[in-house]
Amino acid sequence: MIIIKNPQELQLMRESNRLVAEALQELKKLVVAGITTEELDRFAEDFIRRRGAQPAFKGYRGYPASLCVSVNEEIVHGIPSKKKLRDGDIASLDLGVLMNGFYGDAAITVPVGSVSPQVQKLLQVTEESLYRGIAQAKVGNRLLDISRAIQTAVESRGFSVVRDFVGHGIGKNLHEEPQIPNFYSTTAHNPRLQEGMVFALEPMVNEGTHKMKILSDEWTAVTADRKLSAHFEHTIAITGSGPWILSNPDHESTALPLAG
Repeated sequence: MIIIKNPQELQLMRESNRLVAEALQELKKLVVAGITTEELDRFAEDFIRRRGAQPAFKGYRGYPASLCVSVNEEIVHGIPSKKKLRDGDIASLDLGVLMNGFYGDAAITVPVGSVSPQVQKLLQVTEESLYRGIAQAKVGNRLLDISRAIQTAVESRGFSVVRDFVGHGIGKNLHEEPQIPNFYSTTAHNPRLQEGMVFALEPMVNEGTHKMKILSDEWTAVTADRKLSAHFEHTIAITGSGPWILSNPDHESTALPLAG
């Protein structure tokens, strides 16, 4: 069952997602060569707790940190460590909070110093595919209209969409129905979209094959061919006047343009 949120609940979700967005913007400034992923995690947890919220990921199904930091070929769920970022790396930062009874969830991928044009293209295409999906999140469309838009944006540019992880509903629970694949599937649930639905859309895009492996830590997912992967995520609400990007701090009105 997809849980519909009322306007008051959407405002509470706006606040939790705004906090995630603000934390990610501060973290982005810290992503430089020499910083450890563990230091990024400590900053994220402190930032969240000082604002009266709780890290959503810490302890979730046993996850040991507040922030997921996935570097280079790591797709998602990279566990922070003493590993130092190096010039030319890319780092995906995935963060969630629990605030006022509702969850917020978003992710960005950040270049460390200078990266090649091909890497810049990977990041650009991944973020653009997210916004293409968001543009389809409107009343009357079907869920898989979002999935198809993301897949088309990615594959038309020569990259591949991860199929083992999907977007999800979100609200009083971090993961709610429905699951939202980033590719079109004839067997996937395909409900009509209604006002008040809230989704965390999160394309994960690989430079090479879409296939992946889980490392021995039982969390970190990496590309099977060890080529690069990028990840962008927004939590969005479906409204009568279009999608509202709850995790975009500047998106106060659904009438604003979606392009970041």
